[in-house]
Amino acid sequence: MIIFHKLWNQNMVQSLKGMEKGGSFIRDENEPRDTYKIAYIIHFLLGAGNLLPWNALITAVDYFGYLYPTKHVEKVFSVAYMTSSVLILVLMLSWTKWNQTMSLRLRLNLGFSMFVLSLIVTPIIEWTNSHRNGINVESNAAYFVVVASVVICGLADGLIGGSLIGSAGKLPKQYMQAIFAGTASSGVLISILRIITKVSLPHTPQGLKTSAHLYFITSTTILIGCIICCNMLYKLPVMQQHYALVQDNCLPCSRHKFQDMARTIRWPAFGIFAIYTVTLSIFPGFLAENLESKLLKDWYPILLITVYNLSDFAGKSFTAVYVLKSIGKATWFCIARLIFYPLFTACLHGPKSLKNEVPIIFLTTMLGLTNGYLTSVIMILAPKSVPTSEAEIAAIVMAVSLGMGLMAGSVLGWFWII
Repeated sequence: MIIFHKLWNQNMVQSLKGMEKGGSFIRDENEPRDTYKIAYIIHFLLGAGNLLPWNALITAVDYFGYLYPTKHVEKVFSVAYMTSSVLILVLMLSWTKWNQTMSLRLRLNLGFSMFVLSLIVTPIIEWTNSHRNGINVESNAAYFVVVASVVICGLADGLIGGSLIGSAGKLPKQYMQAIFAGTASSGVLISILRIITKVSLPHTPQGLKTSAHLYFITSTTILIGCIICCNMLYKLPVMQQHYALVQDNCLPCSRHKFQDMARTIRWPAFGIFAIYTVTLSIFPGFLAENLESKLLKDWYPILLITVYNLSDFAGKSFTAVYVLKSIGKATWFCIARLIFYPLFTACLHGPKSLKNEVPIIFLTTMLGLTNGYLTSVIMILAPKSVPTSEAEIAAIVMAVSLGMGLMAGSVLGWFWII
């Protein structure tokens, strides 16, 4: 297995140099080439589209809070979105013949279409109620429709995320890296939009509405582009060659083989769980609600969230340059991120010298960098540690572990209040 990883990583660096050193496992001349990086760019855009709706919903929480002031919007949205997303991932994992029933292309088209439909629900409800009752759109019926659209959004996230990660698990590692770099870029985009709208729009209900609609319009436009891209992907010669090679090497995954494979990747699965448990218990809740700055005032949480998103993007992009070769070391680094708990606690309750902006910004930067890099590394290495026939299921196991980490981190985030 160590030889396999060495050959795999060397192949990515020396793609124009013929045979790999140390053996003849893969010949470069037989490997499909993405000459103009079109397939890479499409995977990047699909990754961005997968997480963009969630970022748009979270960024517009103040807007939803204005529309439904008596509802616990942030908590309800988080539970509704993450629960439905993990539910779909678990279903995909337990139903071993799902990939034979629905093609990857169909799943992606269905998921992105669900994204588009769910994001346009809120503007439509508001426009409809505005014509009837002015700007008062608070009603139980409208609220339940919005929550239902968030559930649909979560279902689409699980369907697209599981499908993309599962498919990329069987492909060369640059496509998995592209997907996760794309997910990080969506956070950067939304942060930039948030800053622009905060500077340019008035702090009024109308300003909130304009800001939220800008997020939804931007997200919907990108998602429509993703629908076009996922249909273009299958027409690219390089992807047709990749799929043909994967199909030749893949066999049906029996339940017995699945159990053996799940035991094989239990530690990297725990590693990705640990990554997102730590990250989501700190970001964005702790950064946005528990920290204050007399200098930056209400810009402070926006700055911290932007710093995190930029560093997360940098970490996920760095795996295009270097990927840690040992999955064991990567797993230990994931667990070592528990050190962020005492460090952030010291900044919150420790000496005054640690309560200023500099150590917090530094820790936030490191939180994002380690989250981005280790996520990308472990999601690249884990599917390659099992036979090709089980790589897609292994990738979905990792996606389920990631989702469970998101849920666990969201719950642990409440302990900062104590």
